Amino acid sequence: MEQIKHRVTHYWSHRAEGFEKQRLREYDSEKRERWLREFHRYLPQGKTLRVLDIGTGTGFFACILAAEGHEATGIDLTPEMIDHAEHMAAVLGLDVRFRLMDAENPEFPPESFDVLVTRNLTWTLPHIAKAYREWYRLLKPGGVLLNFDADYSAALEDEEEHELPENHAHKLVPEYMQAENDAITMEVGAYHQPRPQWDVQLLVEAGFERVLVDMGVYKRIYAEIDEFFNPTPIFTIAAYK
Repeated sequence: MEQIKHRVTHYWSHRAEGFEKQRLREYDSEKRERWLREFHRYLPQGKTLRVLDIGTGTGFFACILAAEGHEATGIDLTPEMIDHAEHMAAVLGLDVRFRLMDAENPEFPPESFDVLVTRNLTWTLPHIAKAYREWYRLLKPGGVLLNFDADYSAALEDEEEHELPENHAHKLVPEYMQAENDAITMEVGAYHQPRPQWDVQLLVEAGFERVLVDMGVYKRIYAEIDEFFNPTPIFTIAAYK
């Protein structure tokens, strides 16, 4: 299963530059405020939090939370993504630390963070149960994990058709890369059970005391079909230590 990580890294190394440009546009769009409203549903207000953005990509979540005054760190397995995340933070004038690191094997001491956030990552992890155990270790008591993801492998087999705008990432990615993404999705999905139900079970087994699922986030974030639209319905999982 380690080979799949190499495939994921190779794929996203070719997407990093375009991904940063899109995330910068998303940062300057209404989507940024929508994501902040989602964070505010779960995060304590009026205090500076130590936040880890796992699978940060080009640093979108890390930058959003750093701009709110939090102490943000982002990790990713793809070197090109880390390079572009550092560039994005510099463009935005934000102080964010980025490190090249495997989400399943985070190299931080126990209880290092108040908040863990992740977006569209866990569907790529072949050892998701191990990841959840490691993430539990990283959280301080009372801390929260916010996982925004979707059951992409299930959706690939039965996804609703949407008329996407010409500037949408799915229209700009070459067919061979889209085919590789689909192949990765199905290969990793073969190791997964139905989500988010399976995630709840794994998180409880990892030690999390309270796990909440919100299926309504999809319509709040993706209220219209634009270049940022996700054709697959996402969910939020909030898990408290």
